[in-house]
Amino acid sequence: MYDWANSAYNLVITSTIFPIYYEAVTSVKENGKIVNDTVSFFGMHVKNSSLFSYSLAAAYLIIALISPILSSIADYKGNKKAFMQLFCYIGSAACCTLYFFKKDTLELGVVAAALAALGYCGSLVFYNAYLPEIAEEHERDKVSAQGFSYGYLGSVLLQLICFVFVLKPEWFGIKDESFGPRLSFMLVGIWWFGFAQITFAKLPKGTALPQEREHGIIASGFIELKKVWAQLKEMPVLKTYLGAFFFYSMGVQTVMLAAAIFGSKELNLEQGQLIATILIIQLVAIAGAYLMAKLAGLWGNLRVLLLVVFLWIGICIGAYFVQTAGQFYIIAGVVGLVMGGIQSLSRSTYSKLMPVTHDTASFFSFYDVTEKFAIVIGMFSFGFIDSLMNMRAAILALISFFAVGALILYLAHKKQVAEHLAKATL
Repeated sequence: MYDWANSAYNLVITSTIFPIYYEAVTSVKENGKIVNDTVSFFGMHVKNSSLFSYSLAAAYLIIALISPILSSIADYKGNKKAFMQLFCYIGSAACCTLYFFKKDTLELGVVAAALAALGYCGSLVFYNAYLPEIAEEHERDKVSAQGFSYGYLGSVLLQLICFVFVLKPEWFGIKDESFGPRLSFMLVGIWWFGFAQITFAKLPKGTALPQEREHGIIASGFIELKKVWAQLKEMPVLKTYLGAFFFYSMGVQTVMLAAAIFGSKELNLEQGQLIATILIIQLVAIAGAYLMAKLAGLWGNLRVLLLVVFLWIGICIGAYFVQTAGQFYIIAGVVGLVMGGIQSLSRSTYSKLMPVTHDTASFFSFYDVTEKFAIVIGMFSFGFIDSLMNMRAAILALISFFAVGALILYLAHKKQVAEHLAKATL
């Protein structure tokens, strides 16, 4: 149900209405073509799409730096839920604040969007850490896929409600074109806050560790990460898998965060076309999450992940050459199929490879720090290349991320096979 609650942010704010609205209020168009896409942000002049990428990269960098500290506290105090609630409320309040984002309040809009991203990914650090506590190992692929599927369903439902206000404001006597998108942002905040209460009412509070903390709060977080890394060095399959996850996450997250702006700027797709496309992606992703979980049961997690990463490489190649709306829809359909699969399977694979431990928040903090640094590098690289050249050139960089991820994932699979053979011999 927390996926149901917070995925509305991921769809409306990250993927559809906000990027489209942002691009519209920060660009000057003549005859349907952009003639000026440079904005002034606290006195700095920067390309609007680059600012979008940089602001999200900054939010993820902050989380990558503070989550080890907070995860350490959560493991010692047994209060994962309290931190999860804190970030949930920061994110939902920031979404409501986006209601006030207009042409003359760019700084407010960008800062609020960054805080919403911080709240979203910050809460997931602690949310993901619950998976090994509430599901047995053989259930985790299914439970992880079910969570993402609930998220896609819930977000699509709210998106349809927002869709009406954005595309048919005249039905409600609304004359301000910005009101529909801004109302959508507020509805996301309310939806996120409201449905999260179901999760907070049901999840266990956690148990504090019996021993006293040996180090200060800040030092403890990074000492815990060091302990996790020491354990990882004794687990070659998990360590190699994390390397692969780091590289392919650079590509996956960047594609999802930049897709709508790419369609708007490079293909001049209309608002309705873009929103409809992302809705299709979400619905296909439900099937994709369950399909990948099923295939993982037949072929093994690492094999299926390797297949999915190769599909992502094909998506990037296709996106580089796409020229028409029809081609964009085809690419979007394939993205939907592999998007849910790679997210849910990555999470469950990590939970199955990690050792049995009480320090679930610290272990998943390592996972989330890996992902957040990947997103920072991916989004910054995409924004930097976009500012120097264009978004199509930036896509080529993503192909290299996926290729390296696929190579390391193959090595992880080989190590897992060797490990299983060694155990069978013994």
